[in-house]
Amino acid sequence: MLSVDVEKQLGDFRLNVGFEAGPGVTALFGPSGSGKTTLVNMIAGLVTPDRGCIIFDDDVLFDSAARVNRPAHDRRIGYVFQDGRLFPHLSVAQNLDYGRWMRGLPHDPAEAGRVIAMLDIAPLLQRRPGKLSGGERQRVAIGRALLAQPRLLLLDEPLASLDSARKSEILPYLVRLRDEAGIPMIYVSHNPEEVKRIAGTVVCLDGGQIAASGGLHVLESLQAGLLL
Repeated sequence: MLSVDVEKQLGDFRLNVGFEAGPGVTALFGPSGSGKTTLVNMIAGLVTPDRGCIIFDDDVLFDSAARVNRPAHDRRIGYVFQDGRLFPHLSVAQNLDYGRWMRGLPHDPAEAGRVIAMLDIAPLLQRRPGKLSGGERQRVAIGRALLAQPRLLLLDEPLASLDSARKSEILPYLVRLRDEAGIPMIYVSHNPEEVKRIAGTVVCLDGGQIAASGGLHVLESLQAGLLL
């Protein structure tokens, strides 16, 4: 269980959010500028809240009152960015192994094989990122995050930079990831159709606050013009 209760002032924008996320996929949904990326950056340890706490399975990651702020590398949280952020000078195989190496984990051929098969990236292993499509790069970025053995996976609009064909290509892999990886995920999106395919719980943000949260019926209310 992830428990988040944080505040952050960024210029004229104030984020004040509290929510809980259990197993499966929780979507952070809302328009651009609503605070979604800032929120996942705080969960990851890349941005420090002004006040509040972030707890995962009774492990305190941040607590302003207790002056606890675990560094990002010590949180065991995987992060897939919108643009993948692969190292262009490394092969796909080397990119996949980077997260494991950074965490000092032993090489596990069976786990590597499982992730590579799940994401269907075996034919790509010797290529460089510059030779990959956008969808292929995102699959490799997801694989790199998984091989670092995270206990929580954050995906910040992983389809936003892709065209319609590439989105259709990668969506089935995200569904497979949800069903097979067994890792709780926070999925950031402003696209309701993506959220319906992937998430089970929705947290709607607007103007730095939670407008609504619950099951997928929240999106139906939103599309009916009852929210945001």
